[in-house]
Amino acid sequence: EAAMSPVLRALLALLLISGLGAVDAPSPVTPETASTAGPAIAPPASSVAQPPGLVISLSPGDGKTGLSSALTLMLVITALSIAPAFLMMVTSFTRVIIVLGFLRRAMGTQTLPPNQIMLGLALFLTLFIMAPTMRRLNDQALQPYLRDEITQTVALARAESASRDFMLKHTRKTDLALFIKLAGQERPKTAQDVAFTTLVPAFMTSELKTAFQMGFVIFLPFLVIDLVISAVLMALGMMMLPPVVVSLPFKILLFVLVDGWVLLLQGLVASYA
Repeated sequence: EAAMSPVLRALLALLLISGLGAVDAPSPVTPETASTAGPAIAPPASSVAQPPGLVISLSPGDGKTGLSSALTLMLVITALSIAPAFLMMVTSFTRVIIVLGFLRRAMGTQTLPPNQIMLGLALFLTLFIMAPTMRRLNDQALQPYLRDEITQTVALARAESASRDFMLKHTRKTDLALFIKLAGQERPKTAQDVAFTTLVPAFMTSELKTAFQMGFVIFLPFLVIDLVISAVLMALGMMMLPPVVVSLPFKILLFVLVDGWVLLLQGLVASYA
């Protein structure tokens, strides 16, 4: 082992020298090499591999809108997130869903029709009632904006004008005056001078009042049936039998005989005529 150790040391030294020689060391720059060597060529930026993903650009677009496609997509997603609140505040959805809830409570059917059916009916009935306003929004604001005929500011102003006309038509003057007073604003000269933030709560208050008035009218015939059934059961001495169990079939029968769904939906649509 003592005799082999010098041999092993020599082999290790040769391997180390050969490994160092394989590495290209930068040669010193001399005037001769500087004159012959050309300028260093940097790799193009496009050749650098980039991980795939969504690139959001804030550069102005080609049209008059001045928004890139990614920023427009972000604005659309934001609008969809606040669409439910917008639907409840500035459309007829509030009145329709409250009246349908009063009907289900007056009949005593608890969860029939189901909530999904009630919401679907209220949504499509709202679209039916709001069809003229939505057509005006599409013709005067959305389509010209998509054709780059108007700017985003003009499109929003036209959309606000259409919604404002609908809400002013169905807002009580007393409710509107109340919110103008609460806001500390001066009395507007025309209806178009009312601030949009003042008009929306006044419109919702009017919708709630109208919905509760319609709910009272819906409750009356079913209340009469409950009173009659209770008096009959009391006269027969059947005080242990809940009147609701007996009155529910009669309520359903009365509602079907008078074609209640047609009368109810006709009244809701006619209230916005």
